[in-house]
Amino acid sequence: MPVFFVIIFLMNIYDLILYDLDGTLWDSIPVIMDSFKHAYIEVFGRCDRSDSDLMSYIGRPLTDTFSMHDPETEKKLLDSYLVYNHDLLAHDCINLFPGVIDDLNRIKELGYRQGVVTSKRHESADVTLKFKGLYDFFDVCLCKEDTEKHKPDGEPLIIAANKLGIEDMSRVIYVGDALPDALCAKNAGAQFALVSWSQMDKEDIMKKAPEGAFMIDSIFELVSSKK
Repeated sequence: MPVFFVIIFLMNIYDLILYDLDGTLWDSIPVIMDSFKHAYIEVFGRCDRSDSDLMSYIGRPLTDTFSMHDPETEKKLLDSYLVYNHDLLAHDCINLFPGVIDDLNRIKELGYRQGVVTSKRHESADVTLKFKGLYDFFDVCLCKEDTEKHKPDGEPLIIAANKLGIEDMSRVIYVGDALPDALCAKNAGAQFALVSWSQMDKEDIMKKAPEGAFMIDSIFELVSSKK
């Protein structure tokens, strides 16, 4: 390995930077909400759940959103959501937040390892990851099927780090937009950064985030002196 790469690696602030997807790297919250409501309207003819209620499930496995119903209804809602949502995703309807591609590239050029930890299923996450060419930036990508436990449990972050031989979770930072992301980082013993463009209750998230958590206005700010 060239000497300058060794020096950069030793100077790195983190051993691994992990990102959530929905609401963090790409602006998918409107599509998710639309899909939630479509499922309820198709199954029940109406959607009685409030936006704030549905929003509170973003970041957790999709099945959690419908888990208050009986198994048969839960399956109908899930199937309806997936068919509708996948059709939207197939038309590349989701945009990345401004600067994400440039920032991921700059961070990679500095020698940092990066990855994704999401509660989305592979079949949903892969569509947009491929459309946007994001796989080129990531050393690890964990989806719902890859772990037994899910956010807010810390297991997904720990497994992602272990896949790259990283055991010291204090050298790992998770970047997210929702409370399950912050709690996942806290439960894993990792650091946490909240994106300022989050549509969630940022004050509440920061109160419950791990000690030392901070907010960023850009992904590159993670490794810059602005932090």
